[in-house]
Amino acid sequence: MASGSAVVTDGLTKRFGSLTAVNSLSLEVEDGEIFGFLGPNGAGKTTTILMLVTLITPSGGMARVAGYDVVRQPAKVREAIGYVSQDIAVDEYLTGRENLLVEGHLHHMKGGALGRSIDEVLQTVDMGEWAGKLVANYSGGMRRRLDIAGGLVHHPKILFLDEPTLGLDPQTRSAIWEYIRKLRNEYGLTIFITTHYMDEADALCDRVAIIDHGEIKAADTPENLKKSMGSDLIEVVLKPAPPELVSRLCESLRGLPMMVQLQQKEDRLNLSVKNVERAIPEIFAQAQGAGVAIDSISSKHPSLNDVFLAFTGRGLREEGGDFWTGRRAQERARRARS
Repeated sequence: MASGSAVVTDGLTKRFGSLTAVNSLSLEVEDGEIFGFLGPNGAGKTTTILMLVTLITPSGGMARVAGYDVVRQPAKVREAIGYVSQDIAVDEYLTGRENLLVEGHLHHMKGGALGRSIDEVLQTVDMGEWAGKLVANYSGGMRRRLDIAGGLVHHPKILFLDEPTLGLDPQTRSAIWEYIRKLRNEYGLTIFITTHYMDEADALCDRVAIIDHGEIKAADTPENLKKSMGSDLIEVVLKPAPPELVSRLCESLRGLPMMVQLQQKEDRLNLSVKNVERAIPEIFAQAQGAGVAIDSISSKHPSLNDVFLAFTGRGLREEGGDFWTGRRAQERARRARS
């Protein structure tokens, strides 16, 4: 494993029969960074995570976590990591402290060391006042904070968080972000996070990797990924005009030297340009020359969402998810019925 690397994979592959869920994936996560893993449903995120935390066995390639091989040294990997799954895994019939006692016993902790660790992680996630209350009385955000505490009780080197703010309200999501930053800053943890929220990845992650169809499409800092788009975005809404005039306008705009891409949908034009300050006056001039009036015009710098869509496509994914997504949905339905 490279020096300073918490996670390294080389050609990591997982096949389920004829389906290749993860295809020769290679990545490196540095010690102490918050690393984001982004991808559409069915892209291979969960399958990758489950291989890294030793819950499923790779079909090929290599993965080392905290310096240990996930196939040959799974027990060592488990000692070194905390894993918080997408579905909150706390027992609502126990108190918060009792949940953490169970978690500690699973890691062979006991006595004063376990008690001190529980007190510490409860303080870290601001749950000390609720430690003696049944989890049935907790809000969704409190349950998630307790779940994260459970992943910390044995003092791991690396924490894996699978969709940590899924389904939470904006205020609670923001609070969870603060706790995640606190974990990295105070504990020096390496945090590997999967998320569907682009703002979450942008706000939290030092680097992100975009995965699609089981392959890494891009990996860099959020800022560098946005810069890689190489252009700013402009949306133009036209006033009603004859189609031939709109076509003439589009043709003239495509000929501008600063134009990167133009997409038309009825009276709306979406443009990618190299210099937004120069492009906007030219757009007005070309529209006037073509006899087309502009109703509104707006511009923005590329977001991480724009990068994500550029690498994974703008169309709705018809498959809707992978094997693990279906299993999770079944489990949620079972819990709802019970």
